[in-house]
Amino acid sequence: MDTQRAEVTAYVALGANLGDPAQALREALQRLSHAQGVRLVRASSLYRTAPVDSSGPDYFNAVAEIATTLTAPDLLTALQAIEQGAGRERPYRNAPRTLDLDLLLYGSAHIHSATLTVPHPRMGTRAFVLVPLHEIAPSLVADGALKAVSGQSIQRMRSDR
Repeated sequence: MDTQRAEVTAYVALGANLGDPAQALREALQRLSHAQGVRLVRASSLYRTAPVDSSGPDYFNAVAEIATTLTAPDLLTALQAIEQGAGRERPYRNAPRTLDLDLLLYGSAHIHSATLTVPHPRMGTRAFVLVPLHEIAPSLVADGALKAVSGQSIQRMRSDR
């Protein structure tokens, strides 16, 4: 008996600042759209931001809305596989990276485990998450949240996806 799970809407933040970060995000979106149990619904524009709690070159960031039949832990595993395929290394916390994929929201779930916290614990303090999330899902980002991060530098890149 085939017991297909119902799709859950989830949001994933994408970031990169090593190599060709814009291309890395485009390729990550492509890989995400082909991951088993994942359907890419939409993606924000690309944004350029200065590193936050990090160093190195500017980051390129985006947020993707997906529909998935994967559980949250299985989705996290799929995201980490995409990161590793892009050469992601984790030498230290907030190190510059070829690709970073963070699960921001998974339906209305609140998850607190050793490996996963959803909603993402720092998403509300970062313009590079809230601005692209607001672009594709404005109802998920309160005006006050956007105002709280308005001092952080973020630049929308021209659309050439």
